[in-house]
Amino acid sequence: MKSDVINVSSTGAGLAEALEQVEAVAVFKKLTKKQTLHLRLLAEEMAGMLHAITGEIDAKFWIEDKKKDFSLHLETETFMNTLKREKLLAVTTSGKNAAAKSVSGMIRDLFVRAFEPIDDDITGAYAAGWMTSAMDRPEASVMAAPMWSFNRYRSSISESDPKTKEEWDELEKSIIANIADEVKIFIYERKVELVIYKKF
Repeated sequence: MKSDVINVSSTGAGLAEALEQVEAVAVFKKLTKKQTLHLRLLAEEMAGMLHAITGEIDAKFWIEDKKKDFSLHLETETFMNTLKREKLLAVTTSGKNAAAKSVSGMIRDLFVRAFEPIDDDITGAYAAGWMTSAMDRPEASVMAAPMWSFNRYRSSISESDPKTKEEWDELEKSIIANIADEVKIFIYERKVELVIYKKF
């Protein structure tokens, strides 16, 4: 089942309606109070990522489910060029988004970088999570498209490695890392899609 598609914006427009949609889906699917809370928390994290983007970015939000397998989707057009994006993000001298320290910030940074993949090597950012195929997407055009997987990235982080300890600590306290089963970013045609997966 696919829910209604809600138009949302980084300015905050539509975000309340998107969260209401989550509640409606939870009621329709007869989720428990705890399950509903988890789904809403993930939607709030997604909404927070979008709202934290400087400048106006329009996107579409919806939920899909098969039985108790849920996926929350945020899709936008790749309309920005690198120069415009850098102005919006106020990129530091290191070339990285200074706000991308947390897990949500990291995912948001990747999502924004993907707006204009043509002139920017986004696969160098959080490199361990990138794959060159998107086999779980139905569209034939995305079979060889870049896709970033949070689980793939997480498996590359070691608690005992001093080089990745800070990243591990962020994973430990992240809502997304502790609740979501997977987070993926798909780049295909002129669109970028962020998907958060949760199975109950």
